[in-house]
Amino acid sequence: MSDPATNHGHESPFIELDRADWAALAPTMTAPLTSTEVVELRGLGDELDLDEVAAVYLPLSRLLSLYAENAQDLHAATSSFLGERSPRTPFVIGVAGSVAVGKSTVARLLRELLGRWEGTPRVELVTTDGFLFPNAELERRGLMERKGFPESYDRRALLRFVSKIKSGAREVRAPFYSHLAYDIVPDAEIVVNSPDVLIVEGLNVLQPAASGGGLAVSDLFDFAIYVDARPADIARWYEERFLRLQRGAFANPKSFFHRFASLSEAEARARAREIWRTINEPNLLHNIVPTRPRADLVLRKGGDHAVSSVLLRKT
Repeated sequence: MSDPATNHGHESPFIELDRADWAALAPTMTAPLTSTEVVELRGLGDELDLDEVAAVYLPLSRLLSLYAENAQDLHAATSSFLGERSPRTPFVIGVAGSVAVGKSTVARLLRELLGRWEGTPRVELVTTDGFLFPNAELERRGLMERKGFPESYDRRALLRFVSKIKSGAREVRAPFYSHLAYDIVPDAEIVVNSPDVLIVEGLNVLQPAASGGGLAVSDLFDFAIYVDARPADIARWYEERFLRLQRGAFANPKSFFHRFASLSEAEARARAREIWRTINEPNLLHNIVPTRPRADLVLRKGGDHAVSSVLLRKT
C-alpha cells in the first residue's frame, strides 16, 4: 500500500512535520480544555491528555478555523461578484480511519476546540454509524459479518444528507445509531441546524464514488483528516478495547454483545483477535487505508497512541 509521505520515491504532495515542529506552530495558544473535559472526550483505550491537546489538536483546530473563515470570506466575495446574496454553507470536515485508531476521539475533540474559536462558534458532529443499514436489512443482504465495510452503508442517504448541508438547508436530519443495541433506532433522529462547521466521522468517509463518474460524499468535504497508525498497533488497541467493553458495556443485558460478558480473559482475547482478523483487518487494508492519500491531513500515531507526526497536503 502506498504511503502519502513517500509516494514511491516521487516528490510527495504532503509536507511532513514531526510532533515538535507541529506543536511549535502555535506556541502562544492556551489550552481551553480542563483535564476533566479531556477525560470525558477521549474514547476507550485512548491515552489523550492535556499535553497531546496542546501539542497536536490546538494547532490543528486553529488551522481548521482559518480554513473555515477563509471559506466564508471566499463565499462573500463570490456572492458579491455574482451580484446575489446566497446563504453561506457550513464548512464540512471528514474524519476517517480504522476501528480503534481513535478517530471518534479526534472528531469529538475538534468539535469542542473549533467551537471555542471566534470564527466557528457552532460546530456539529455526525458519525456515519447512523447511515449503516439496519441489522434486518444487513441480514437480508448477507452483510451482517461485513458491518463497517463500504457496502454496509446506505451511501445514497449519507450523500443526500451532506448534500442538503452543503446546499444551506436550515435543518437536516440523520438517523440515530445505538452502540448498545448495535442497530439503527427507529423513529430517532439527530437534527443539524445550520452549523458553521459540520464534522462527519466514519471508517469509510473518504471512499470514492461507488460507480464511475458518480459523486462521493468526500467530494463535498472542505477538508479531510485521516487518523493513521501501524495495523499491528491498531490490532493491539482493538483487543484491549474489547476487553474493557467486555468488563463494562457488554455486562448490560440490553447490549447486543452481552453474550461475550461471561467469557474468560483468554476467551475474550481470542474472540477479539478473531473479529479483528476476519472483519476489521480486511476492511482496514482493502477499503480504509487506500483512502488515506485522499486526505488533506494525516495524523500519524505511534504505538503509544500519541501523534508522532502530521502530514499536511501542500496547497
